[in-house]
Amino acid sequence: MKEGVSKTISTLHISLLLSFIVILIVSAIHPKDLFTWFLEVFPALIGLVILALTYNRFRFTNLVYILIWIHAVILVIGGHYTYAEMPLFNWLQDTFNLARNNYDRLGHFTQGFVPSIIAREILLRRTPLKAGKLLFFMVICICLAISATYELLEWGVSEATGTAAEAFLGTQGDIWDTQWDMFLALIGGIIGQLSLQRLHDKYLKDVE
Repeated sequence: MKEGVSKTISTLHISLLLSFIVILIVSAIHPKDLFTWFLEVFPALIGLVILALTYNRFRFTNLVYILIWIHAVILVIGGHYTYAEMPLFNWLQDTFNLARNNYDRLGHFTQGFVPSIIAREILLRRTPLKAGKLLFFMVICICLAISATYELLEWGVSEATGTAAEAFLGTQGDIWDTQWDMFLALIGGIIGQLSLQRLHDKYLKDVE
């Protein structure tokens, strides 16, 4: 990594970390449901720990850290309000006569969009894979695996806690909610790669 780039990255990373901690603390103040808040923010906290432990061994590009920050903030906001009662999306639901609050749809789209660039970077930097159709396919498979694992986690929590996990599931009466969640992660993974691969490649040049 270039010396000049390293200083800029460190400053950005500190800013992202501190701003996320502030948002996390604010989200913990009088959440809609404390148990749901914990369940929703837990993946973000696990991700934060992993990033901290691997920071000196594998430092992602700025683009990836910014995307992770956005994803984490979406999780934290969902934890505070629950995915079915996020105020802005309630307004959208009422204004456009939608059948449901679609904040959870945004969350699952992001669950494919952001991991697609994370997986792409790891594969390009740590495996012999090169940019192309095979890489694109492998990244999509990883995104779908992450989405399916999260759905299994939701199922396990629901079985273990019963109705206490209803807000965490956020199905809003939709019997196809699980399928929609994975489909949106698929779409997110595809759009993430198609829209950001050129920009991502430019960032990758700074760490070569």
